Amino acid sequence: MNTYFIVKIIHVLSSTILFGTGICIAFFMWRSSFTQDLQQKYFAARTTVLADTLFTFPAVVIQPATGFWMIWKAGYNLTDFWLLLTYALYIIAGCCWLPVVWIQFQLKKQIELSLQQNTPLPARYHRLFRWWFALGWPAFMALIVVFYLMVTKPL
Repeated sequence: MNTYFIVKIIHVLSSTILFGTGICIAFFMWRSSFTQDLQQKYFAARTTVLADTLFTFPAVVIQPATGFWMIWKAGYNLTDFWLLLTYALYIIAGCCWLPVVWIQFQLKKQIELSLQQNTPLPARYHRLFRWWFALGWPAFMALIVVFYLMVTKPL
């Protein structure tokens, strides 16, 4: 087994973790919006924050590191159109994900406060949740196109 193959496996696995974890925790958190039970919402928010920390963040770092290494090793031009489009889409996904991470922490804090004070969730929670939901879509769509570009490598 050569180094390129090992790096490619790491790249594919980390992309799978990035996409799979993202969609699963998004579904998990979204489903929590259908319950009024603050304990269930809190569990979902805590788990979402933990999963992003343990899985998504490392994959976000590994993706460009392995991707640029493979581009260099395979002899692709860093400015090929499909690669420029990939970079742009990855940046778009990241620009959506960063506020989502902050929002997830805020949602978790809001639920925590409501549990401690035995009060309903404030309007801020619902506003932030809508932003969280809206920002997930462009990130999700961008990563789907990135997957397409990585598989087809259109020239």
